[in-house]
Amino acid sequence: MWGLEYFSFRDLWSPLFMAFMMAVAILYTFAVGPWREKFAGSEDVPFKRQFSFLLAIFLLYMTQGGPLSLLGHLMFSFHMTNMAISYVIVPPLLLYGIPAWLWRWMFGRAFWRPLRFLMNPLVGLFMFNLVFSVYHMPGNHDYIMTHYSVHTAYYVLLLISAMIMWWHIHCPVPEWARLTPLWRLGYIFVNGLLLTPACVLIIFANTSLFSVYNDPEVWTKAMGYCVSGDPAALLAKFEGGPAFFNLLSPRDDQQLGGIIMKLVQEFVNVGALFVVFMGWYRSERAKEDDVSGSEATVAPVV
Repeated sequence: MWGLEYFSFRDLWSPLFMAFMMAVAILYTFAVGPWREKFAGSEDVPFKRQFSFLLAIFLLYMTQGGPLSLLGHLMFSFHMTNMAISYVIVPPLLLYGIPAWLWRWMFGRAFWRPLRFLMNPLVGLFMFNLVFSVYHMPGNHDYIMTHYSVHTAYYVLLLISAMIMWWHIHCPVPEWARLTPLWRLGYIFVNGLLLTPACVLIIFANTSLFSVYNDPEVWTKAMGYCVSGDPAALLAKFEGGPAFFNLLSPRDDQQLGGIIMKLVQEFVNVGALFVVFMGWYRSERAKEDDVSGSEATVAPVV
């Protein structure tokens, strides 16, 4: 499928990254299981929350080290699919999967105090959208995709900024929450608006913006750090480079990628709006019930 049969097991599955992600999953399983008693205030972690974390790790591996990662170098639509999964779907799954007591253990130390400014809601709101938008400016995208160290560091930055952004939507530690439910609803709405310009630029551009997906020489350089052997052999074997693997024209592939990113973000945002609103509604109803119950227990004055 999409020419993946031409690549080796190492190219498709990134064994070292696979081992790292498996180690993270095993460490988490022990931390919330047999080792739980070592953490202050620890409580049992329901299966659905453990599943959420493990699913997030699996998705992150598939998009950053598995076959989807390689496909992201062949087609821009897969690149944006990876972006959507990694930075729109994975962060809330991770936040939900890691219990509050583990977050307190990791980040409740004085060591992190100098970095607390990063947890300002405005920083979280603008940082990810700015980092994402800057990345998808044509020249910047091609540079990052063709320089391995910059590429790795930038993807780590994207994940961290996405986690900070989602933290204010679904804060897993109640006493660390900085936004009320009403402000969270506004936060989600504005977040959707801030990503729109980058997606619009990609969707409505008259030409292909990214040389990685239409220039064989640039594509070969980008492929050099995700496939084994001499990447020039790929160019010699597959005339036209990326065009050999792409079922669409570069412009159509680019438009599809922008649409995928925006649709996934809007779908997840609608879900987040629903969850936040229903949580707020239940909380307000519970308060009203408490007040009604208290009034009912007061004996009438005769």
